[in-house]
Amino acid sequence: MCGIGGVLMNHHDGSHEAILRQVQAMLSAMRHRGPDGQAEYVDESVGLGANRLAIRGVDQVQPPLFVHESGVVVACNGEIDNHRALRTSLAAQGHVIGSSSDIAVIAPLYLEKDLGFLEHLDGVFAMALWDPRKGRLILARDRTGERHLYYAVSAQGICFASEFAALQVAVPAHAAMDRQALGHYLRSGYCPSPRTLLSQQFKVCPGEMIVRERNRTRYTRYWAPPIGRRQTSPPSASAFDAIFRNAVERQTDVDVDYGVLLSGGLDSSLITAVTRRVRPAHRLRAYCVRFEESSFDEGSGAQVVARMHGCPLTTVTLGAAEVPQMLRHLVRTTGEPLADPAWLPLFSVTGHASRDVKMLLAGEGADELFGGYPTYLGALWSSQYGRLPATLRRVVRRVVDGLPVSDKKVALSFLLKEFVDGQAHDGLTRHLLWNANLSPEWIRRLGMDCPMDQAEHHGLALLDLVQSYDFEHSLPDALMAKADRGGMCHGLEIRAPFLDRAVIEYASTLPINARIKRLRTKVFLKNYARRYLPPEIIERRKRGLSVPLGQWLRGPLHGWATGRLLSEALCNVGIRTDAALALMEEHMQRRGDHARGLWNLIVLSEWLEWAKEAQGEVTPVHELPTQAAPLCASSF
Repeated sequence: MCGIGGVLMNHHDGSHEAILRQVQAMLSAMRHRGPDGQAEYVDESVGLGANRLAIRGVDQVQPPLFVHESGVVVACNGEIDNHRALRTSLAAQGHVIGSSSDIAVIAPLYLEKDLGFLEHLDGVFAMALWDPRKGRLILARDRTGERHLYYAVSAQGICFASEFAALQVAVPAHAAMDRQALGHYLRSGYCPSPRTLLSQQFKVCPGEMIVRERNRTRYTRYWAPPIGRRQTSPPSASAFDAIFRNAVERQTDVDVDYGVLLSGGLDSSLITAVTRRVRPAHRLRAYCVRFEESSFDEGSGAQVVARMHGCPLTTVTLGAAEVPQMLRHLVRTTGEPLADPAWLPLFSVTGHASRDVKMLLAGEGADELFGGYPTYLGALWSSQYGRLPATLRRVVRRVVDGLPVSDKKVALSFLLKEFVDGQAHDGLTRHLLWNANLSPEWIRRLGMDCPMDQAEHHGLALLDLVQSYDFEHSLPDALMAKADRGGMCHGLEIRAPFLDRAVIEYASTLPINARIKRLRTKVFLKNYARRYLPPEIIERRKRGLSVPLGQWLRGPLHGWATGRLLSEALCNVGIRTDAALALMEEHMQRRGDHARGLWNLIVLSEWLEWAKEAQGEVTPVHELPTQAAPLCASSF
């Protein structure tokens, strides 16, 4: 793991010293990502650099940037899990790889496979490869988007960095807001790749390779999620056990201490149990977030699992008083406009964990692959509800509308209202509305345009479609962004065994009734987990990491939140602050649970103030002409 950055000038415009200073400035902005070393490479019009967080090969003084004898240069943020097998096959082809680093296999593999080399890499990575023989720069992101890479293209050339804040060091000041990206952000709390909130600044998409050669740029999708595109087969717990154990074994084949993020729910508990079985000699530490509000607190379940598997457990409690300063720090450190409140507790718990370990295992990806979200039940049952007589549906609507607003973490009233509200739409639109932080009505009241989604369905079953959409969008650009930014602020890596390629490919063969059956989610995974966990853990109600935001916004955070909603920065980009205050008023009076929508606006307000400091005044969105963005090849 590390942070990488670099520039490629189109016409040899920059001096060696100027390019070096630019690269070093980007690395300096990401020093938290790599406390174990730094290296730069500059030659004529190109400069690459990397900070190193040593996870493998820690006993050797290895640069976080590799210059092959052929001249090929690689800067890679990530881990290549199949590096041992690749090293063996490359040696058989005559390549001598002197370094023990997993990253050292990339250049020889590229020399053998040319642009097909990425298909042979397993692991997590965001990389830049410079081939001076062809004047070719390659930017690439791993299949599931666990690692991130931002870039900007201008008349002068291209620059890139692992974090958005570091990219601002190298791009021209006074950027304009991307109106379409802002619509997506207001709805979902993140910007889906390839867009960012600033025009002409982008993200490499998951499974994408960008090739810059002779001042021309090509965008290629080298991998697409296989959900719904593989022939289903009867599931086998024994076959999956070998696959999942191998995934855990490969991801824990590291030279540093590691632990697990443990909530006491199915996914993290299963990872804990399998890791203890695969690595019985390793002293596996567990880390958990606690809250005073009982419906949000996961400590008791985590304690049960930790005791069961002999894991020392560290718990961290997050209070409302810590929120304002913590959010400000996260936005200014990473430049990320991420409106997932769980970013805060994750940042807090990884800060404590970084005192003991340099890597944590986490359960991300299991819900998207195995069918774990309550909205997937809605996707399966919505067609049944639509067949009810209209009079009966009207009765249900009146009953649901009369349910009181609840501050509990997983409120039945909230789920039922979302289900009924979405019935007038097609399957994917309904799913997006169920997951939306702000409704289309409120987005329009705030003075913005509702986002347009360009996903093509290609005949997928509805459950396959919504799972694949989540896997390709919210998982990489929200959940994995949260994991990366939350952990790497402390120089700590987070790995997700469920996102191993073999696990993904196996999950894609599961028939629908092995994912969702009646009112039961994750059917196959829960059956498989019986090998390792007791029923009370397996069937524990799904919670997910979150914070009691609705209650805090009505109480200790109300004054601070109102101040953020009145920010001049929101007005400057066209947000109507009177509508924002009306949203808060409805929330205060419990006429609606608007905690997530309010948080979107609060984070945006904080981000806009940072952007003004980093970039100068951001151009108001209503003055911005429509800008074209490179499109990730859709797999729908």
